[in-house]
Amino acid sequence: MQLIPAIDIMDGSAVRLSQGLYDSKKVYASDPLEIAKQFEAAGIKRLHLVDLDGAKGKGIVNLHVLERLASHTSLVIDFGGGIKKTEDLQAAFDAGASMVTCGSIAVKNPSLVRSWIKRFGSNRLILGADARDGLIQCSGWLESSNLEVGAFIDSYCNDGLDMVICTDISKDGMLQGPSLDLYRRLLGSRPTLRLIASGGVASLQDLKELKQAGLYGAIIGKALYEGRISLDELRRFGEEQDAG
Repeated sequence: MQLIPAIDIMDGSAVRLSQGLYDSKKVYASDPLEIAKQFEAAGIKRLHLVDLDGAKGKGIVNLHVLERLASHTSLVIDFGGGIKKTEDLQAAFDAGASMVTCGSIAVKNPSLVRSWIKRFGSNRLILGADARDGLIQCSGWLESSNLEVGAFIDSYCNDGLDMVICTDISKDGMLQGPSLDLYRRLLGSRPTLRLIASGGVASLQDLKELKQAGLYGAIIGKALYEGRISLDELRRFGEEQDAG
């Protein structure tokens, strides 16, 4: 299972939200590169980078942060937030993103996303399936849709896009454990899905349970920032996986 620390960006700073509420933000670093370098020094390979300003706006806002992190670390970065058109997607790749997460745009303009799958390949795109009460949310989780999370995922798996970050918004930033039941249900009928859990991870035990449930990856955010999981513990957990 891939261990993927997260950095969320607002106004150029690294922040965390609770349940996606923008007025709940807590700033952890004015320079996100400092955090990224700490991750890299601990042996972390992947990074989940989210432009929160872009997610609720009309395009990418913090592209300069992506450029800086990509040029000053060797982290494999997946980037999301503010991807509205092909030019945004290309700009993210040009700035150093290895993969780009398509969330709101996958809800609002599926034909465009399907054209990206054909042009860029499914391994460079991740489907962002952010759900509240089983329904997909978009635009920085400020808008609701009538799309059921499983059906939404299936609609893109049929086009070859099988890497999915699934966030249970009610769990995000709450440090109360991930939505294991949701993930088990999604994987139960989709055993080849590369499902990445996001939201609620609070302990190493949570990571162990996600691994046992068959998750492809797990995003860790506030648990790292609040010291619930140390970088040394995360490194050792990754080494135990590699040795196991």
